[in-house]
Amino acid sequence: MTDPVVVAGGGPVGLAAAAELAERGLDVVVYERGATAGAAVAEWGHVRLFSAWRELVAPAARRLLQRTGWTEPPADAYPTGAEWARDYLVPLARALGERVHTGAEVVGAARRGRDRVVDDGRDGEPLAVHVRHSGGREERVRARGLVDATGTWGRPGPLGGDGLLALGEPAAAAAGRIGYRIPSAAPAGHVVVAGSGHSALTALVALTSRNGDASVTWILRRGGIGDTFGGGDADELPARGRLGKRARAAVEAGAVRVVTGFRTAAVETGPDGRLTLVAEDGRTVGAVDHVVALTGLRPDLDWLSELRLELDPALQAPVRLAPLIDPNVHSCGTVPPHGVGELAHPEPGVYLAGMKSYGRAPTFLALTGYEQVRSIAAAFAGDRAAAENVELVLPETGVCGGSDGCCGPELIQLTTRVP
Repeated sequence: MTDPVVVAGGGPVGLAAAAELAERGLDVVVYERGATAGAAVAEWGHVRLFSAWRELVAPAARRLLQRTGWTEPPADAYPTGAEWARDYLVPLARALGERVHTGAEVVGAARRGRDRVVDDGRDGEPLAVHVRHSGGREERVRARGLVDATGTWGRPGPLGGDGLLALGEPAAAAAGRIGYRIPSAAPAGHVVVAGSGHSALTALVALTSRNGDASVTWILRRGGIGDTFGGGDADELPARGRLGKRARAAVEAGAVRVVTGFRTAAVETGPDGRLTLVAEDGRTVGAVDHVVALTGLRPDLDWLSELRLELDPALQAPVRLAPLIDPNVHSCGTVPPHGVGELAHPEPGVYLAGMKSYGRAPTFLALTGYEQVRSIAAAFAGDRAAAENVELVLPETGVCGGSDGCCGPELIQLTTRVP
């Protein structure tokens, strides 16, 4: 048996990678930290996707599932995260069989017997991938390649306007006053939503459409709302366009108080437990019962520290990919097709795929990840022509890119909408 390609992460892109590799007859093993495939997707299971089913099933995965008698959901329906996991990801993991291991986290990877500094003999060594299983057992897996599809869900951005935790933020979060996910139930009282991406719009619409006594304040770091609401009817993902229109309507109706140019420096907790947010310029937003901080997601690069990666210093994405996805230039639909040529690193056989490959950029869609792993699988199979023949057309947002980017600082939110 040859050394397998290790796929870290059993979400949509990781399982698609496994399906592509298996279809080409390559040995592959998937390690998923959660108790089930798609565990991260299930955590936002109450949110409905922007993308329809036809855009959420990877081609190789579809072919594999069809051989099992799987019934594909209606192409034009929009699933929730829970439905995506239940009706696609879990059956796909089952179809992949013993290749998928749940409750198993990849915690490190390196060239066998070589740290990142050592050149001597490096090229002749396989990868050593360290795995920690839920029961505490540790394993060292010899691998011919590594596809990191662990995403960015586990590292939400902080409320602090400079990318660091604001003073007092950890204590307020520990007390349950600050959350970093779209809430499944509306918090009571005065709720502040921080962020300018689709997660923030989703939260605003959800909070203002539910019955209750909550009042909503929306704080943005940018100086104005600008094109935050997106392209509306011009958006080629209609559900995404509708979300922006509903959020705009809530703001225009006065259901949301908007505070722009607010970069949080500190969070003060009063004797009654309520919060006061203090901006860099001294302005305050007070009497806050709960903050929903939706300020982006970040890649976890710590466990890759012994591999020779070439990452853009700003986006933390592969250097050849970064200019193609820079939110200062590109909108969600203007990202050009890309594959192994843009995803390769100085460390042979190592790829970041899916949301992880985009680092801090907000332009990722599932279709992008599926084409990435098709190209990566072809490269592992030695089919260079197929690896380099990358074709992908993404739906336009209906607005231009620019310094105020259309997509905001989130990633997963590019495929979510309010039911």
